[in-house]
Amino acid sequence: MRVAADSRQAVVVPVEERLIVALDLPDRTSAIRMVDKLGDNVRFYKIGLELQMAGGFAIAEVLIKRGKKIFLDSKLFDIAETVKGAVANVANLGVDFLTVHGNGQIISAAMEGRGSNPLKILSVTVLTSLDAHDIQDLGFTCSINDLVMLRVRKALDAGCDGVIASGQEAREIRDFAGRSLIIVSPGIRSVGVAKHDQKRTTAPAEAIAAGADYLVVGRQITTSPDPAREAARVLEEIDTALGA
Repeated sequence: MRVAADSRQAVVVPVEERLIVALDLPDRTSAIRMVDKLGDNVRFYKIGLELQMAGGFAIAEVLIKRGKKIFLDSKLFDIAETVKGAVANVANLGVDFLTVHGNGQIISAAMEGRGSNPLKILSVTVLTSLDAHDIQDLGFTCSINDLVMLRVRKALDAGCDGVIASGQEAREIRDFAGRSLIIVSPGIRSVGVAKHDQKRTTAPAEAIAAGADYLVVGRQITTSPDPAREAARVLEEIDTALGA
């Protein structure tokens, strides 16, 4: 497969690392079994709250020893000092990405807690499971796009490494921030695949073309009768989009 140069990081990122498989599974056994099924083609995994509450940190250590990269999706949201301490502890685990959620002060505290560790801090903009009605229900009177871009600016001001954002907003973020931010896009679904509880979905090729760096794919792969084949399908879509 081709590789794509990343001018921000001055490194060449293998296509296989652009796909992050979400291990949204209930326990260690099912998570490790899924990793075994996917084999060497998948190199990057997301461990979210469900699995974190079922020994996720220990699972992360196992996968790191296997040479896998880990995205710890904790969405840390607390007082600044607590977030700072939590991030400092996570940095010692050897994971690659960690999410925080909150205002500029919280993001800055996370960056301070990270220190000189290579851990990348990613700020959540708006969850891809939310639509305009949902953010109104949360008390926001602006549009989703306006809220996303507000949080992008906060992330930039705080020196954050990147943002979590739908592929639907990736192009505007890239136009605004250039290569200053990593863009990780969840809610990715190949054409014809069920959306489940995601509302602002994007196809892999569409998200890559819009400027996303990494794509998070979960149930499309993990609930497939042949997860390895489904992962290969997504990787091929990413590869084609990067080549174009």
